[in-house]
Amino acid sequence: MQTVAIVIHLMIVAVLIGAVLLQKSEGGGLGMGGGAGFMSSRGTANLLTRTTAILAVGFFLTSLFLSWHAGYDRKPASIIGTGAPTQQGGTPVTAPTSGGVLDTLKKTDEQQAPSGPQAPNSR
Repeated sequence: MQTVAIVIHLMIVAVLIGAVLLQKSEGGGLGMGGGAGFMSSRGTANLLTRTTAILAVGFFLTSLFLSWHAGYDRKPASIIGTGAPTQQGGTPVTAPTSGGVLDTLKKTDEQQAPSGPQAPNSR
């Protein structure tokens, strides 16, 4: 389903680019055109203008559908309540009862002190 929507989306994009490039320039840059503006009856009745508007609506609808479809099966992830974090030794880390977090980590390191010098681990 997603592949079909992407193909339709890309076809709309290609035709929309072509329709925009085929439109007649109203002269002057940055909206400094003549008396006939975008909202005049002549401008809105133009076939290319209507085609561009319809293709723009199709572009937005397919974009919304693709973004909805991409996030449809996504499960919310929470870091709260995923289990007790463990250290390298496999012992769970407990909340400090007295002192601070640094004191608890110092006590944990003292309990797991190595018996001799060790080479650094390179991963």
